[in-house]
Amino acid sequence: MARAQFDREQVLENVTNAFWRLGYSATSMQTVFEKTGLKPGSIYLAFGNKEGLFKESLDHYTQQSLTRLEATLAQYTRVEEAIRHILCRFIEESCQAQYCSCFLVKSQLELGEHQVELKNHVSEQLRRVESLFYKYLLKDNSESAAQAKASSIMLHIFGIRVYGYHSHSRDQLLAALRLGLPWLGWSAEH
Repeated sequence: MARAQFDREQVLENVTNAFWRLGYSATSMQTVFEKTGLKPGSIYLAFGNKEGLFKESLDHYTQQSLTRLEATLAQYTRVEEAIRHILCRFIEESCQAQYCSCFLVKSQLELGEHQVELKNHVSEQLRRVESLFYKYLLKDNSESAAQAKASSIMLHIFGIRVYGYHSHSRDQLLAALRLGLPWLGWSAEH
């Protein structure tokens, strides 16, 4: 029997969007088949099971996010300026009508205690994001200061991503960031 040929990247795009929008529990394998256009055998052969597909979706999403974040961090001379830009972009996203938080944050909040392996996988992906901030902050900070600042950024990102569902006030979120992260050197336009 010949193996089905498909664009793995496109399948991951489609299924990541389903898991992101619907959540792990609400995304049935039937939904996966519909979103990807693949037969069950192809999905199970390529990804193992729903959990394997979910993990690969998380990895795919994380890698895309890291690529975007690193591009932004690398284009600015000062890391603080880049981080301000990133946080402001997250606020703008949270104010959109069809806002859907970060896939990693949503997954971390959704997964229950009986899904320890998946929850740990999400935590691992979030640590990768934090490590990227740490790497850039380490250029101008001690190891302990860079780690504390990277953790603080992650705390504020979680806040934006979750609080964004409850408030569409750009100014309110921006004021909270200025208060919580004064070391970023906020200017009048931010």
